[in-house]
Amino acid sequence: MREFKPRPAKYLSTGLISRRHSLGMILALGASTVFAEGELNDLAKIQARGILKVAVYKDNAPFSSGPVNEMTGLDVALAEGLARQLKLKLALLPFDAGENMNDDLRNMVWKGHYLGYGPADVMLNVPVDKYLMQKNRQVTIFSPYMRQMTILLHNVHKLPQVGSPDDLKGYKLAAERGTGAASALLGHQGGLLRTQVTLFNSGMEAATAVLREQADAAYVLRSQAEAATALDKAKPEDFSITQLRLTGLPDNGWPIGMAIKLSNKDLGHALDDAMKALRDNGELLAMFKARGMTLTAP
Repeated sequence: MREFKPRPAKYLSTGLISRRHSLGMILALGASTVFAEGELNDLAKIQARGILKVAVYKDNAPFSSGPVNEMTGLDVALAEGLARQLKLKLALLPFDAGENMNDDLRNMVWKGHYLGYGPADVMLNVPVDKYLMQKNRQVTIFSPYMRQMTILLHNVHKLPQVGSPDDLKGYKLAAERGTGAASALLGHQGGLLRTQVTLFNSGMEAATAVLREQADAAYVLRSQAEAATALDKAKPEDFSITQLRLTGLPDNGWPIGMAIKLSNKDLGHALDDAMKALRDNGELLAMFKARGMTLTAP
């Protein structure tokens, strides 16, 4: 596993935990309304304020992107849904990714940034990862809402089938700069494919390059490929998504959830219940479908 790098979709490790891990394993049970006489607990303080502060990444399409005051994406819709379930108003705290995920959790979840913003009540798009939890004892990471997966989006007319990385020889390839996918592609067999790879600023841009025939294939997240295909209104019969294994990436992807400060146990229970309600009533599925994305079991 390589060091965590900026942007949430890039934080990979081999220590992924099970999708069925329970919030009860990481949150203490029996939280009360008050800690001491006259002192409100974490959730009661937020309810008294009437606002749920949610941290989301900037420039992270299809999850959260656009102007700060007009952000759109899956995580933005999810933040709205969570706030609505808790009967609170929503305040987004968009932020730039730090050098690694540990920085992001410190700045946006448990301490706050040295420039004066944060922390939020909850941060979205956090890998539910055992290694990450062990490195950040001040936070609780829980309630996965999807599974990220690195795939190959390819033009079926130029590249009909892909069974192994060797099938990519001689084709124009695209990937997102700074990601684990790009590193795996560039480093395959000592750089065998390196001269064929063009790096883009985002996975959406890399996928769009394939859709517009500027590249033959893109190694990106499934969520990015699906959202780009829907946005570009590409013909489904012209492109295919293939799972391609490369050294250094988890074979089965990794779950994505949310993070709160470790001591905010009542908030954690409330958010977990809110996420379950969104899943049970079909709202979460609708959020994915509206963006052309597959709701994958975490």
